[in-house]
Amino acid sequence: MPKRRRGVRPPPLDPSPAPATIDYSLTYKEIAASGAPGAVDFVKNHGLYLLLLETPSGFSIFSLCGVYIHLPDAIQEFQKFDDKSSAINVDTGVNKQLTEMIMKWRRPRQKLGIPCLCDEVVMDVMWAMKRLIRYFVPTETPELAEEDSLTMSQGLRMFLSRYGFEIKPEMVYNDIVRAASIMFRCDAVEKDLYEHLQHLGRHLKNVSGIDYENWGTVKLATAFKIICSHKIDKSDEMFSDDVRSKLLDDADKYKDLVFSTGCIANYKKILGLNILRNDKMDQLAELVKVARIKAEHVRVPENVPEN
Repeated sequence: MPKRRRGVRPPPLDPSPAPATIDYSLTYKEIAASGAPGAVDFVKNHGLYLLLLETPSGFSIFSLCGVYIHLPDAIQEFQKFDDKSSAINVDTGVNKQLTEMIMKWRRPRQKLGIPCLCDEVVMDVMWAMKRLIRYFVPTETPELAEEDSLTMSQGLRMFLSRYGFEIKPEMVYNDIVRAASIMFRCDAVEKDLYEHLQHLGRHLKNVSGIDYENWGTVKLATAFKIICSHKIDKSDEMFSDDVRSKLLDDADKYKDLVFSTGCIANYKKILGLNILRNDKMDQLAELVKVARIKAEHVRVPENVPEN
């Protein structure tokens, strides 16, 4: 009998190409293993970036982590420079004063040879920081260049569009940016609270058999407010009679499962966030209306015959 030929093993599959950018929705472990440029450094630095911002009279260094850039302690240091042109020079590099400033805030064992970021996201951040710098360093009153004044960050454009505000870049001014930033912060805080309340929500299912999966932040917070306060308010009519009865009748069963003071505090915080956001939304609507009127007045008429 002829010898049976051994099967030839197929060549190994090529590994999946590394992503071009970091997927920030992944865990730190997944980000480090992704192979994306800068992923390992991102994890080593615990997701923090140092942002170097040039101001009219010096340089500032910020510790940057997502939405927390708006916290008062985001700025690490501000220094005035007598001659900013000598701080960063193509021929001589970074001068001593700025080098010492950067080295002071680097993480332990972090080398200065770390990769720098300069992309659309970074430019969006810089665009915003130029408008917010006076809140961190009150003595700074930056005069924005025309190209900065007549541009709008992509993040701001998307945020305004989500709330139904479609405006042109030349219509944006600082009051609009401030109102939008407060609304954005409200959304970010509410998102964190929602994740916490969703975690608590499992008790509603396990203890009272209440299906909470499609509830929003306010409804979840109100449910635990009823449980912790043992009472129904007029504003709690979002629940059916059956759900209200279950929340009241089973309230004592939640005693060792939830922290009453924290639940009531979360309820008040969420109500405050909604009031503030609605107020800023109304303000933003008025600001956009004024901006449109001003834009109409300065618009150059088309098809005007020449003399």
